[in-house]
Amino acid sequence: MTSRWWFYPALLAASLAIVAAGVAALTVVLLWPNLPSLEALTDYRPKVPLRIYSAEGDLIGEFGEEKRAVVKIQDVPRIMKAAILAAEDDRFYQHGGVDFAGVVRAALANLRQQGRREGASTITMQVARTFFLTREKTFARKMSEALLAFKIEANLTKDQILELYINQIYLGERAYGFAAAANVYFGKTLQQLTPAEAAMLAGLPQAPSRQNPIVNPRRARERQHYVLRRMHEVGWLSDAQYKEALAEPLRISSQADRDAYPLRANYVAEMARAAIVEQYGESAYVSGIKVYTTIRRKDQEAADDAMRKAVLDYDRRHGYRGPEGHVDLPPAGPQRDEEIEDALQDRDPVNDLIPAVVIASSPQEVRVVAHRGDEVRITGDGLKFASRALADRNPDRAIRVGSIIRIQQGDKGKWSIAQLPKVEGALVSMDPANGAILALAGGFDYAANKFNHVTQAWRQPGSSFKPFIYSAALEKGFTPATVLNDAPFVIDPAKTGGQLWEPHNYDNKYEGPMRLRTALMKSKNMVSIRLLQAIGTGYAQDYIQRFGFDPRMHPAYLTMALGAGSVTPLQMAAAYSIFANGGFRVKPWFIARVEDDRGHPLYVAKAETAGVDAERVIDPRNAFIMTTLMRDVVRRGTGARAMSLGRGDLAGKTGTTNDHVDAWFCGFQSRVVAVAWIGFDTPASLGSNETGSEAALPMWMGYMGAVLKGIPETDLDPPSGVVAVSIDPLTGLREPDGHSHTVDYFYQESQPPLADPGTLAHDGRPPEEVKNQIF
Repeated sequence: MTSRWWFYPALLAASLAIVAAGVAALTVVLLWPNLPSLEALTDYRPKVPLRIYSAEGDLIGEFGEEKRAVVKIQDVPRIMKAAILAAEDDRFYQHGGVDFAGVVRAALANLRQQGRREGASTITMQVARTFFLTREKTFARKMSEALLAFKIEANLTKDQILELYINQIYLGERAYGFAAAANVYFGKTLQQLTPAEAAMLAGLPQAPSRQNPIVNPRRARERQHYVLRRMHEVGWLSDAQYKEALAEPLRISSQADRDAYPLRANYVAEMARAAIVEQYGESAYVSGIKVYTTIRRKDQEAADDAMRKAVLDYDRRHGYRGPEGHVDLPPAGPQRDEEIEDALQDRDPVNDLIPAVVIASSPQEVRVVAHRGDEVRITGDGLKFASRALADRNPDRAIRVGSIIRIQQGDKGKWSIAQLPKVEGALVSMDPANGAILALAGGFDYAANKFNHVTQAWRQPGSSFKPFIYSAALEKGFTPATVLNDAPFVIDPAKTGGQLWEPHNYDNKYEGPMRLRTALMKSKNMVSIRLLQAIGTGYAQDYIQRFGFDPRMHPAYLTMALGAGSVTPLQMAAAYSIFANGGFRVKPWFIARVEDDRGHPLYVAKAETAGVDAERVIDPRNAFIMTTLMRDVVRRGTGARAMSLGRGDLAGKTGTTNDHVDAWFCGFQSRVVAVAWIGFDTPASLGSNETGSEAALPMWMGYMGAVLKGIPETDLDPPSGVVAVSIDPLTGLREPDGHSHTVDYFYQESQPPLADPGTLAHDGRPPEEVKNQIF
């Protein structure tokens, strides 16, 4: 009897096993019919954000709940796959969904380590949990996960399962999928990752919010080392590769880098986002809509560079204002490092102006610690801008140890002291043939100021509005040769809107009677006022509606002659396009097409084109003569600095408002119209010498010089009904025998009278022979 003592324990164990198997079988029978359909996997539709692109396909903006970039399994590099499998499931291609060998290994490891250290979830099980289940720790949920894993394996290939995992898994910082995480943490594509970076990403699924390299660099590094060790153990990294990866320092993207895109056009991206959400609703943020804009890379980069340079040049002309702040620093050591880190924590780079804390200062050298912890040494020319602050004894203005300043790296890698500009700028360009916006820089830095100065800033246009008054006058019979008096006078309050007005020219100089061509070229205020007085303010207010201006924003007073109304830079670009395209009104637009997540078109723009289906709003002769007038502004007038571009086909007008509050240059070439503006958000004087020619024209020139490089000059051919006439340069009257070298253009029916009634009307030459003789 004693020899069979084992019989009853064995019977009990067998009975328990049978019961357990029965319970498991019953659980399977009960759970299997209730398992969800695999449609979410077989017809995978992830929450893909709304993406905005340039005309060439460069990403300029992304909006949505999740940052995600869906990739095909064949596009995932070997090192990324190896890192994922080593971290999560190195027998993925051997098991059938549940790795029983892995379960035993994990159990033994946990027993040895006296705690729950390893899990046994396979990648297939994680896909099941991610798509269909919760993270609750119950037997039913775990059984459902295992059963779903078997079901998934029965319906999908291993590569399909791994592809789902790579695209769907959450990896922290709103990044879903490894392609998005590579961009978020390292600013790279999957193909650009090193083994060390791939291992860092592969370690994130365990606790993406708590131990990613941004939130907890130490724990992220520990997890990375574990993944590298596993890659080495299973033979996916050689000894040399393993050592190299362990030693590799990782450069995690800054917040500014994470917010950056291949092409900087944040203001356009926001305009597109608002338009798409208005049309398609909140679902646009998750449905993978792609928006292709009319913005061209070359134009946008030129606009950003030109606007940024103009703003910084203005700021430098007005001197260094002093440090942004100050922090009391202890002696060198860990505590000082912490103080510096805290001081810079809430100060982000603005454009390329980097925040830094001064750790040593003298008139010959300044040493700083920048926002990433790098130490930078500034000497020589890099100190010139702030040289007074280096010698100043006033602690509020002096650069000293603990001062918080901005630094900037030049083209040759040399650093200099800089500061955040207070002034703002804007530049917008369009194709005058169809209204497509080619570039839009709505402010100095979108992260610092999201107000779009191109579309939202209502400012006085100043003298840049004069061409519209001159255009109106041409329709009233005035000509470029009409002579008006450039002399001061006092205007009745009833004609100005309520107060006595004593207008004057910008330079307070008066030249007496002069032709309108000369007056616009020199931007003579008194002539413009007399011209508006002659044609009537009511007529002018009605006429400017042809250019798209709201008459309510331009009261019918004589101050309209000096641009005292309100416009936006985009309005001015659209209005100047009418001169550039020969008299047709084209509406500005910027969305070329919209596609769904599978590339099917949802919208394709159909823009009206000048000379085809756009509305004609001014006589082609008017547009031609106004263009010749504004070409003279560039050749010999207030815009003459633009002649340094070496082109004869540029036209435009400067604009400066009272007290130098706004500075403008609006101009065009036959292919492109561009408007540049500079001013303070809260209107204030830019300074006594900050005219449109000084502050805004260089911005316009920087843009036009870049985009027109290599583009041939275009001739300006007079339309039918325009005649070229020799005139007396002083009186504007026709010369009897064509002896004058001063030639101007006129409507056939609006030629000036003869200087001597007994002579011929004009020399009879066709306009083409004399168009280059205009003075």
